[in-house]
Amino acid sequence: MSVKHSLVVPCYNEQDNVALFFDAACRAMEGYTHSFELVFVNDGSKDDTADRLNALYAAHPEIKITVVHFARNFGKEAAILAGLTHARGNYVTVIDGDMQQPPEKAVEMGRFLDEHPDIDAVAAFPANRREKGFMRWCKRKFYKVINRVSDVTLVEEASDFRTLRRKVVDALLRLPEYHRFSKGLFSFVGFRTHALPYDVAERATGTTKWNFFKLLRYAFDGIMAYTDMPLKLPLWLGGFMSVVGAIGLIAAGIVKLCDNFAVVMGWALAALIMLVGGLILVSVGVMGAYIGKIHTQVKNRPVFITRDVYSYPED
Repeated sequence: MSVKHSLVVPCYNEQDNVALFFDAACRAMEGYTHSFELVFVNDGSKDDTADRLNALYAAHPEIKITVVHFARNFGKEAAILAGLTHARGNYVTVIDGDMQQPPEKAVEMGRFLDEHPDIDAVAAFPANRREKGFMRWCKRKFYKVINRVSDVTLVEEASDFRTLRRKVVDALLRLPEYHRFSKGLFSFVGFRTHALPYDVAERATGTTKWNFFKLLRYAFDGIMAYTDMPLKLPLWLGGFMSVVGAIGLIAAGIVKLCDNFAVVMGWALAALIMLVGGLILVSVGVMGAYIGKIHTQVKNRPVFITRDVYSYPED
């Protein structure tokens, strides 16, 4: 018998949450369907997450559980890909294991797909954003920028917490890029998607693994994955600087010579050299970042490497 609904759960240092999530997920799913599975991906955790996932797997043979252990930490994007690869369900939900995203909402998304065969995916978005001030402003600006310069449109509030039909999962698995940005990939493959709000709960235990610098790097990865606009900036900046330089030369030619003219022009020339040099370095840096990603991609290395995989036998 095929699996109706899979929950893909990336885990990184969630030793105190995996059992809580398991109990909550089982209660929620058993009220919806007995044909479900839990796919836990241990993303190289440094705590006891691996042992506790193995214990759950051994203690509950009656539940369809798959546990994927990475050889090291490869990141959440790799964990999502691994979970989608191992999921067998007709519906697949990507959900965090920190208890902030309720499994009951995954059931609601599954029921929505049951009732709306013309919809291919349901994306949950938080109705109660917890970010305030600067972080909230940064996220809004990121979505504004990427939607303006890229070929895909990202829904600002939509998260990775979503339920996909099997055909959407299969389409995502055909995308070969190494540097993955799931929010963009979900938009790239298309399909009809319905947005559904949910209330973000407090973390059951532990602290978030994200900080400002990790989010900043994630944002740059997303922009570079879906637009080559930064590569065109040097052309625009070069044109602008050429115009400024021409105006400067004309101005210098018509300014009356004075005693301190040479000194003023010396400082102006030094400032201009520093400005142009800085622009050149920024341009080279942007091109270097793109070339670095190309270099990584052409190596054709796997997105993740598994150390162990434990799963239930197929019927």
